[in-house]
Amino acid sequence: MEQNYTYTDAFNELQTIVREIENGSTNIDELAEKIKRASDLIQVCKAKLTATEDEVNSLLQKISAAEETNDQE
Repeated sequence: MEQNYTYTDAFNELQTIVREIENGSTNIDELAEKIKRASDLIQVCKAKLTATEDEVNSLLQKISAAEETNDQE
């Protein structure tokens, strides 16, 4: 699977697949492939969310450390 997806692109494609399955426009021959694709897209979204969470936590730690340094001065 191509890893150059943005979170938004992967999420939008995932929503499309879910809608197609829910409204019955996916035939049984396509169902397994769509579910596999959905699984791949979920992995992309999860990886992007985890990376963003790690980055935000790192930034918050830096801000907290800077505030502690300023408070000690």
